[in-house]
Amino acid sequence: MKIPVIGGGLAGSETAYFLAQHGLSVVLYDMKPKKFTPAHTSEKFGELVCSNSLKSDDVCGNACGLLKEEMRRLGSLTMQAAEAARVPAGGALAVDREAFASFITEKLKSHPNIEIVSEEIGSLPPFGVVATGPLTSDALSDAIVKRFGVLHFFDASAPIVSAESVDFSKTFTQDRYGNGTGDYVNCPMTKEEYEGFVDALLSAERARLHGFEKQDVFEGCMPVEIMAARGKDTLRFGPFKPVGLMWEGKRPYAVLQLRKENAAGTSFNLVGCQTNLKFPEQKRVFSMIPALKNAEFERYGVMHRNTYLESPRCLNADFSSRDNPDLFFAGQLTGVEGYVESAASGLLCGYHVRRRALKMPTIVPSDVTVSGALSRYIAAPNANFQPMNANYGVLAGGFGDVRDKKERKKLLALRALSEIERFKTENLG
Repeated sequence: MKIPVIGGGLAGSETAYFLAQHGLSVVLYDMKPKKFTPAHTSEKFGELVCSNSLKSDDVCGNACGLLKEEMRRLGSLTMQAAEAARVPAGGALAVDREAFASFITEKLKSHPNIEIVSEEIGSLPPFGVVATGPLTSDALSDAIVKRFGVLHFFDASAPIVSAESVDFSKTFTQDRYGNGTGDYVNCPMTKEEYEGFVDALLSAERARLHGFEKQDVFEGCMPVEIMAARGKDTLRFGPFKPVGLMWEGKRPYAVLQLRKENAAGTSFNLVGCQTNLKFPEQKRVFSMIPALKNAEFERYGVMHRNTYLESPRCLNADFSSRDNPDLFFAGQLTGVEGYVESAASGLLCGYHVRRRALKMPTIVPSDVTVSGALSRYIAAPNANFQPMNANYGVLAGGFGDVRDKKERKKLLALRALSEIERFKTENLG
C-alpha cells in the first residue's frame, strides 16, 4: 500500500520523507508544474514564498530556535536543507531559497520509497495526508469546506531588491545589540526622513484583495502600511526599531534592515516590510529611504489568502481528523503559523501516520516540548482559535520559581530536549 500525501510544500515534503525514511511507500501529489497558486513560481518542492528566514536559531533563548533543534533530533528534512542552504543572518537561520528547495526536491525525487505524481487532487482521500497549505486549490478547498468548514485570513510578503542598486554609502552593517556576525545591512533614517516615509506609506494606494468580504490580517505577518496606521511611531518600535544600533556615533532615529536573500548576496529582503501596496507605490515609497533611492525591485511584496481549519473542532492532537482517524492534515492548514511550525507539523504527522499504518497506538510528544505543545494547541477547545507560532506560552509546567527570564528559557529548553530525546528513543529507536 502506498500512502498518499497531497502537497509538496514544507509540511508535505516532511511527511513524505519521514514515511519513506522509515520504510513505508509514499505517493506524493503536487499540482505543480501543471498549475501554480498565485504565490508560487518554482516547480521545486519546499518553495519558500515569503521570507527566506526561518527565524531565530537560538536554542536556549527562543521558542522557534528550540523547535528547530527538536526537529533536527527527529530527522527533519527541512533542517537538513536549511543547513545546506544557510546564508549569513546574524542569530537567525536564513537560507538561499533556490538552494533550499533544490535540496528538498533532490531528496524526494531520488528516494526509492517515494513516487511523485504531478496532478491536482480535488477530493479528500479515505486514508492519507492533506498538506496543501494556506493556498489550497479551489477544488480541494471546496471539498474541505463542505466537510469541515474553514477560516480565512490574509498574509503578506516583503519586497526584494538587487544588491547593486543599494547605496551602501548610506548604510552600515551591524546586528542589534551586537548579536550575530554583522549580517544585517541597516538603512538609517532621520526623524524627518522617517516621518515622510510613514506619511507616504499611509497615503499610498493598496492593491485590491479579491475573494472575501472580511479581510482579516494575521498579527504575525502584518503589512507594514497597516502597522503604520496604528500610530506614527509603531514602526519605530517594531521592525524599524534602532535599539542596539549605532551610526556615526549615535543611535539612528529609525532603521530599515536588509537581509541577504541568497548565498551570493546579490539580492536583499526588506526585513519586516510585508506589504499590499500596488507595485508602483512600493517603488515610490520605499525609494524614499536614502539607501534605497535607486533601488531596483526584483520582487514586489504581495498579499494573499491563507486558509486554515477550525482545528479544535476538526482535528485530534495527532493531526488526524475527528470524523476519520485515517485522514490526516499537516502544515498551515492545521492552524500552525510559520515555515518552521508548518514543517514541524509535517514531521510529526509523518510519525503519526506511520504508527497508524502499522496499527500502533497514538503517542503525542509531551507538552513540555514545543512539538508536543503545538500539537495539543491545535486540538484543544478554543472558541477564538487563531494561527499560532512557536512560543514559550504553549509549553506546560514552567519554572515559576526562577525569576531570571534567560535562565528560565534555558531550563525550558534543556527539559524539552531531554524529553524529545526520550520520545525519540522510545518511539523511533
